[in-house]
Amino acid sequence: MLSVIQNLSKKTQTIKAELQEDIQAVFDRDPAARNTLEVLLTYPGVHALLIHRVAHSMWQHNNKGLARFVSFGNRFLTGIEIHPAAKIGRRFFIDHGMGVVIGETAEIGDDVTLYHGVTLGGVSLNEGKRHPTLEDGVVVGAGAKVLGGFTVGKYAKIGSNAVVVKEVPAGATMVGSAARLIHDKAKAEQMGLDSLANNGVTPADDYIEKTIIEKTTDAEQIKSVEKTSINTSATNEEDCNKIKLEQAGVFHQYGIDPNTPDPVAMTFIKMLEHIRQSEARLDELQSAMCKLDPTFCKKHYTKLDVSDLDAVDPQFFMEDEL
Repeated sequence: MLSVIQNLSKKTQTIKAELQEDIQAVFDRDPAARNTLEVLLTYPGVHALLIHRVAHSMWQHNNKGLARFVSFGNRFLTGIEIHPAAKIGRRFFIDHGMGVVIGETAEIGDDVTLYHGVTLGGVSLNEGKRHPTLEDGVVVGAGAKVLGGFTVGKYAKIGSNAVVVKEVPAGATMVGSAARLIHDKAKAEQMGLDSLANNGVTPADDYIEKTIIEKTTDAEQIKSVEKTSINTSATNEEDCNKIKLEQAGVFHQYGIDPNTPDPVAMTFIKMLEHIRQSEARLDELQSAMCKLDPTFCKKHYTKLDVSDLDAVDPQFFMEDEL
């Protein structure tokens, strides 16, 4: 009996200490907070954190059904949805809070701040680590989406409405959206898929073949398409689009695939490659000119250095040297 009372006393002291830290975190990060009573009664972020700790304890003690019910009540009362399995550190602060979603495998360190509309979501249906890990001191702005099982380094900042799908180094600041045109809606609909090509339905081969033939007006090309199997290498742009759409016919939560290459970045890489090839040709031309006129080689021109191109990954220039 005495041990039970002692354990209860320790838990009470722990809860009290955590609550004091949570309240102090509000005062440290929200200048609108005026007094402790106001924070306890009117801050949904504090309420959501307290209820989550109860639900998380139930989840750890294998009362998962009851934990999910408590989590559901938490969302109903505060507008904040936190899966009971999510791991949250100390002095966690959710400002305003409405619309915040924290997934099952999310992990949050100490002194992390989230604003309203933040999603810590997953982009995979596989079991295991699907949601992000936010290390100590991370700040995530209003409406930002952090999607995937990667790590956001210590004291990193994610701007409002940013969409982050890849790992963030410590101390970095991330802004902007990753949205790019990946699939053309009209072509996707012609292939029997939606504009995101993620409904999990792949059109039948005979339908795709018929579509390609209808698009081909030349009689000789029609015969060629009829003789060529759908699984062979694509010989025109329509075939390439078809194969890409077939490969993309899988489900992605939130309509985004973190493995999709950024077309703008790819365009710059191709342009830089073309410039590098042109420079190599000019070097060859200069060597030929020097043989004809030795004084031509005495002229010196300043060349660009990798350090002058801050927006380009130096690794790109080092690939040929390795």
